Amino acid sequence: MHFLDGNRLTLLCNGEQYFPALVEAIDGARELVFLETYIFADDQTGSLVVDALARAAVRGASVHLLIDGFGARDFAPRFREMLAAAGVRLLVYRPDISPWTLRRERLRRMHRKLASVDASVAFVGGINIMDDYDDPGQAPPRYDFAVRVEGPLCAEVEDAAVRLWSRIATAALQSPPPFPERRPAPALADGQRAALVVRDSVRHRRDIERGYLALIAAARDEIVIANAYFFPGRHFRQALMRAARRGVRVVLLVQGRVEYVLQHYASRALYGALLDAGIEIHEYRLSFLHAKVAVFDCRQASVGSTNIDPFSLLLAREANIFVEDARFAAELRASLEDAMRTGATPLPPQQWKRRPLWRRAWNWIAYGIARLLIGFAGYERYH
Repeated sequence: MHFLDGNRLTLLCNGEQYFPALVEAIDGARELVFLETYIFADDQTGSLVVDALARAAVRGASVHLLIDGFGARDFAPRFREMLAAAGVRLLVYRPDISPWTLRRERLRRMHRKLASVDASVAFVGGINIMDDYDDPGQAPPRYDFAVRVEGPLCAEVEDAAVRLWSRIATAALQSPPPFPERRPAPALADGQRAALVVRDSVRHRRDIERGYLALIAAARDEIVIANAYFFPGRHFRQALMRAARRGVRVVLLVQGRVEYVLQHYASRALYGALLDAGIEIHEYRLSFLHAKVAVFDCRQASVGSTNIDPFSLLLAREANIFVEDARFAAELRASLEDAMRTGATPLPPQQWKRRPLWRRAWNWIAYGIARLLIGFAGYERYH
């Protein structure tokens, strides 16, 4: 991880904080805008962001939108027309999603949620371009995070966006436009220390996972991880259990509502061993959990798009911000503690062991099916 000092980092909770900040930054763009997202929904939020991108392009900024061919497979035709009319460049990552093609490459998705504006403001997190509410009557909204970045790290975010855009454009037989060379912005006084870590399938296959494992190994007091789709491999589980055995308080905030049936029940097969090791597990039920964040010893933190599951850690393009700053870590930890107190249910170890046999059997059947699918994808040694 390449840490840079002198950044100003703003933690944004949920779309109600993220989208106004994103639109404000795009409305201030003068030269170059990149936006990457896995899902781009045809809803009020999608319209808000499309309008902002179009306004920036009409003002003369070079605007680039990269969406995933599976997550955004229903990208609205009216959005395409509006963006094309304004001069916004649009690329789709791996648009071939035919259900009749059984190739592992279909599972390699662009799962990053990243934005860069003039290399002076950037956003990295887990929030897709979609309304906060899955159900109009739902309250509160989906629980998720992003980070607004100012300072030297913005140049690295733009570099990451330029590299991916150029690669995808070349693969689509398009000539990427020339992009200006950027010097990092000056370090801000009393700024914060942070690093951008990306995952791809070439040079950075395990960078994010290794970042997590290093921080878990170094933790001495507390580890708090909130992850929506928690299905860790053996190495990750053992790292958490070793931390608990040496006296570290290890807390997991996981999805309590059933969103993806197989993943939900398969992951619960792992809970017994984690609880036996002294790890606390809290299931978030107030709304859908979509966060992918962690806090270590209330001094270091991670916010990004990476789930602790084989698809994020082994297949998808991901981006996380790792932060070394006690104030930022304390703010994120306070939000997670509040979510656990007001919206989550703790799993008592003894009560978990007394579950009916049929429930335990179903968890292990789902786990076995999930492992078979991982093996089918070519990662039977996922650990």
